[in-house]
Amino acid sequence: MNVFKFGGASVKDAAGVQNLAGIVQDQGKGTVIVVSAMGKMTNALEELVRAYVSQKPAETEEHLLAIRAYHEQIIHELTGNFDRVYQTLDNLSNYLKKAPASTYDEVYDQIVSLGEIMSTQIVAAYLAELGVPTHWADARQLIATDTTFREGQVDWEETNRRISHAVPKNAVTVTQGFIGQTPDGRTTTLGREGSDYTAAIFAYCLNAKSVTIWKDVPGVLNADPKWFDETVLLEKITYQDAIELAYYGATVIHPKTIKPLQNKGIPLYVRSFIKPEAPGTVIGNYEQHLLIPSFIFKINQVLISLHPTDFSFIAEDNLSRIFGRFAQAGVKINLMQNTAISFSVVVDNNPDRVPDLLELLKQDFRVSYNQGLELITIRYYDQSTIDRVLVNKRLLLEQKSRYTVQLVVKDLG
Repeated sequence: MNVFKFGGASVKDAAGVQNLAGIVQDQGKGTVIVVSAMGKMTNALEELVRAYVSQKPAETEEHLLAIRAYHEQIIHELTGNFDRVYQTLDNLSNYLKKAPASTYDEVYDQIVSLGEIMSTQIVAAYLAELGVPTHWADARQLIATDTTFREGQVDWEETNRRISHAVPKNAVTVTQGFIGQTPDGRTTTLGREGSDYTAAIFAYCLNAKSVTIWKDVPGVLNADPKWFDETVLLEKITYQDAIELAYYGATVIHPKTIKPLQNKGIPLYVRSFIKPEAPGTVIGNYEQHLLIPSFIFKINQVLISLHPTDFSFIAEDNLSRIFGRFAQAGVKINLMQNTAISFSVVVDNNPDRVPDLLELLKQDFRVSYNQGLELITIRYYDQSTIDRVLVNKRLLLEQKSRYTVQLVVKDLG
């Protein structure tokens, strides 16, 4: 049993679905296929959530019609029975006719999760039309989580029990990334870009032979091609290096993906759906660490600096309050640094969460912040690599360890 994961870029249109089908027919018989929402559909659904929760009916209807039109365009270019997709769209329309009746995060999960539901319904219908023995599985009924909406924590024992009994060996199982379900039946999501994690969960529970993530890049590169003209394909990566790169923000792999696979020694392949014959990158139990620097860029960062109002030290009691506020607001810290009387953190500028976080922090601290920053992480750095990325940048904060340097910078251009 192998697990394949296809991201949104791989199924952004009908041609992408057809290409997926070709890969599955050639390499994926008896495979579990985890599929993300199509193209930028998660972003579109997030816009729908904002309009709906803000009770802007005209804007809500506009977003809904665009979402329906996008999926219908793909369906019209394929063959198959797509009744399930239309039923999902109708269910969404009916949901939006009622006033929001729960928290923003819970509403978010009920709506945004439908991107994965519709993409898998389309993929499963098309594979079945091609004669591929296909089983559509609802991940909401297989991945058990707690009630932490938008960041569901997996109940591994219950999830293992469900998945091990739900996946047939003689068919291609098509299921959704990113989503799960609370004990009382409400949909949760596992964190943004969490479909990779879903693939790892299925692989762990099924003792899979391998996991393959199909991307629009040839494998794991030492830098994002959007930022560097000359990149190097990393053919083999240790689990540890992969975890470090994902933790610091390498978008090719979700941070939670590696650990379940490492626990069972399951190799993870990152390969190109554009050139499926190419070997790509394999992540596994190797001893040799990376020999060249790897670069990770995170844009739209906020540097927040906190100062106790009574000029007391940043000690355990203050740190406890700070971390409590971040947990309360649901904001992850990308970097932190403290002096005697100040504490600085760098976070993603999430408009749904950061404003609330700042208000919470102001209850206990003097708060200042800088927006529009970049966080550059270099794994296995040297001075020349640091100098290279600081051209036309103003350095605001630097943090070094033996193997990793992180730089918070402002673009001077």
